[in-house]
Amino acid sequence: MRTVARKVADWIGRLGEVWVEGQVAQLSRRGGAATVFLTLRDPAADLSVPVTCHRDVAERPGLELTEGARVIVRARPDYYVARGSFSLRATEIRAVGLGELLARIERIRRLLTAEGLFDAVRKRPLPFAPRVVGLITGRDSAAERDVLVTARRRWPAVRFEVHHCVVQGPNAAGNVMEGLRLLDADPEVEVIVVARGGGSVEDLLPFSDEGLVRAIAACRTPVVTAVGHETDTTLVDHVADVRAATPTDAAHRIVPEIGEQRRLVDGLRARARHLVSSRLEQQERWLESMRSRPALAAPDRLLHGREDDVRGLRTRALRTLTHRVESAERDLEHSRARVTALSPAATLERGYAVVQRANGSLVRDPAEVADAEPLRVRVAGGRLPVRVDRAGDPSTDQEDPA
Repeated sequence: MRTVARKVADWIGRLGEVWVEGQVAQLSRRGGAATVFLTLRDPAADLSVPVTCHRDVAERPGLELTEGARVIVRARPDYYVARGSFSLRATEIRAVGLGELLARIERIRRLLTAEGLFDAVRKRPLPFAPRVVGLITGRDSAAERDVLVTARRRWPAVRFEVHHCVVQGPNAAGNVMEGLRLLDADPEVEVIVVARGGGSVEDLLPFSDEGLVRAIAACRTPVVTAVGHETDTTLVDHVADVRAATPTDAAHRIVPEIGEQRRLVDGLRARARHLVSSRLEQQERWLESMRSRPALAAPDRLLHGREDDVRGLRTRALRTLTHRVESAERDLEHSRARVTALSPAATLERGYAVVQRANGSLVRDPAEVADAEPLRVRVAGGRLPVRVDRAGDPSTDQEDPA
């Protein structure tokens, strides 16, 4: 380890003097001591390095060295092998002017713009009436009062989860990022407001911190920024989902005005009632027009007309059927008369008889019948059994002498 530490110290010692830009996080002047101790912090990387310098360097005329000031330091890096610590020995300290601050902010803005962090497609809509709002602001600040009082007056049901933090100085960006992390992890918080009152460019510098901008971009919860006055613009305003001009404006944007919503609801109810009434009236008029039509006004009129038709058809059918039956009766009578005329019974009625032998065959020739043969004679009045008696037949007696 000692060998490695010595090699690191040798390599750092060969670097010579370097220029370093950062923010004074701590400053210590001890009585009449010739050495001044300070801590230089890089807000973007959350890195701090101890710096020592001669009192004459720290108290150079025209240099106001205070905590939170942005400075450029020319220093020689030192590595203490015994403690394994790194420090800087400053030989010159220059204050970063407003122009340099603005140029640095512009460089960060161009970098983040190129990465797409400021694109409009990344902006998320705010919830209509959030139940819980997260608020990051200074303790007992005017910005806090403006947001709380205005929001509760507009929407009394809203609740706030307030995270108080430092909003100015070297630790401000880190405090705000911690608040973002806590509120973004809270499932009840539906929108986060970052609020701070107005101030100089140096006062608002933490809200252009690259790390804070990236933290807002990484939030899952929509973020509203209300930093400074309407004319103040910081980098967090570009990455936020909504940028409010003032803390009061932020309250107007996160919650609706209850009176306005009531008037809107009343207007919608009146409009719905009017539409329903108009619809009902329209349907009533349609129903009345339908009822006034002949088919519905006197539906039996059509039945009466059809009744005459049905009666006429019934009369016609009855007449046709009667004619058909009478014609069939006449045909039947005629056929019966013909059958009667041609019937053997009619011949018998005229005095004729039918002679049959015992086996039922008809006798057509007297020669076919034997003497004393029994026969059956059928006359109109019935049947008679007879027997052939040739001896008593006069016609036979007359034929014998011949």
